[in-house]
Amino acid sequence: MSSNNCYVPKVQRRSSSHRIRGVDYHISEWGETGDPMLVLLHGWGDAGGSFQFIVDALASAWHVVAPDWRGFGESYCRTEAYWFPDYVADLDALLNIYSPQGPARLVGHSMGANVAGLYAGIMPERVSHFVNVEGFGLADSDPANAPAHYRRWIEAGRRIRGYIKYRSFEELVPRILKRSPRMSEDRARFVARLWGAESETGVELRADPAHKLPNAVQYRRAEAVACRERIEARVLLVTGEESEFFTAAKAWLDADQGEVLYAGAETRVIPGAGHMVHFEQPERLAALIEAFLLPDL
Repeated sequence: MSSNNCYVPKVQRRSSSHRIRGVDYHISEWGETGDPMLVLLHGWGDAGGSFQFIVDALASAWHVVAPDWRGFGESYCRTEAYWFPDYVADLDALLNIYSPQGPARLVGHSMGANVAGLYAGIMPERVSHFVNVEGFGLADSDPANAPAHYRRWIEAGRRIRGYIKYRSFEELVPRILKRSPRMSEDRARFVARLWGAESETGVELRADPAHKLPNAVQYRRAEAVACRERIEARVLLVTGEESEFFTAAKAWLDADQGEVLYAGAETRVIPGAGHMVHFEQPERLAALIEAFLLPDL
């Protein structure tokens, strides 16, 4: 594998930092502050800067804001547990900084889409448009499993193990390509320097090992549905045609034929993409996002 080919951004990214609910949040920004704003929310294990490929493919002028969630990327946080509601409250604080006067346009991938979907129903007046990329939630949980689930969380917390270390950024590239097999190598090298940081012993992932712990609280799908039902924003649901996540989600969605992820939502399927759509087909995803948003500007 050649190491001399790395993706070169077309639009300059800049960084800012804000103290949000006890965490020094790292924010990636592109474009001019006077342009229409677009908030991009990354998934588990990712970082805001990896939306570079989307930003480079946008045809219109946007002010793009993409945070690193707490404990990921450069939003340094070390704790013994991460609670999903914190992401929702973090998003509210972020929007109070960047969009205090009006509703925001949110684009979320995977975990970021699940956070945005909850927020759009909890605070419907704060979101005008929501693009959900591969964010399906989880299968419902059985309350009877709660004792064993809590025990598993407690016992796992006694022996939190760190992530694998890599000898170089180049060694991290195959892992990224395994997760995103349709991604080009030059883009994988670019992402490797967002996901990893050099240390005295090699390259370490920019993620708190506590993220590996199971969530202490079981997923309650009925609560997520109740939030979704209160969404007032226009919604676009985007899936990858070859997404293993969507295939898995259909197992529980099909089990309840009465459930619709978002009533009245537009849906689009992107060919040649798995779960990591923004890595594998950023140009097609950017075109869908703008086609959805631009008519309302």
